[in-house]
Amino acid sequence: MNLDAPLLARGALSGPFVLLTFRHPAVAAEARAGQFVMIKAAAATVPLLRRPYSIMTVDRSSQTFTLFLKTVGPGSHSLAALRPGEIACCLGPLGQSFTAPPQDCEALLVAGGFGIAPFHLFSQELRAQGRSCRVFYGGRTASDLVLREPFDLLDVPLTPSTDDGSLGHQGLVTEAVEAYLGEGHGAAALYACGPQPMLRAVARLAQERGLPAQVSLDPWMGCGMGTCLGCVVRIQRSGEERPGWRCACTEGPVFDAREVVWEAGS
Repeated sequence: MNLDAPLLARGALSGPFVLLTFRHPAVAAEARAGQFVMIKAAAATVPLLRRPYSIMTVDRSSQTFTLFLKTVGPGSHSLAALRPGEIACCLGPLGQSFTAPPQDCEALLVAGGFGIAPFHLFSQELRAQGRSCRVFYGGRTASDLVLREPFDLLDVPLTPSTDDGSLGHQGLVTEAVEAYLGEGHGAAALYACGPQPMLRAVARLAQERGLPAQVSLDPWMGCGMGTCLGCVVRIQRSGEERPGWRCACTEGPVFDAREVVWEAGS
């Protein structure tokens, strides 16, 4: 639903990161983990179009939702500059959500950088269903991993990984996942959100071990409704003779990792 969304609270984190809480009844009532909103500061002329952001969490009683932003461009900077009471133009919730694994599977949530955002809501959903989950959170340095405390509050185990070794495992987050799987903890399902090379590595790891996996793809999006076709990705579904182009905004952003046609070098 397309509505004006007033900003209710702004929580500055370290570095370029910020938490923004907006009032939007439809998003608060309907959003599921993995879905997103298209949003921009109402008064901003640049960018012209709304930008997609994963929904980090919702509060149905107060009709609010929260976004986790890294300020990197004009869209995120204009949103982060909003003051409480100022308005954003918001369309959502949009897209397909993550689906829970079988009851006996542990959900391993693999996040790269600000790809951590949808896994807070997903952890809440899984906990409410009595499911087991664990987060693997990777970044270049410890300063990139600013969203660890909310998972502590949910009592969700979190394994950090950093390229420089400043926190947790030194190396790729997928290496930490592979090491955990090698310890033989039982049935698992993989979920991933983050940079494309990380998503491909998770898909490969799942294929090698015969595990189910879902990935949240992040192509450029212009409209969020399947009209502009800016976010099409190649998907090969069972029974189809050849891959087809699917809109990530409407048929994703969450896809079965086995169905994604990974481009060379991605």
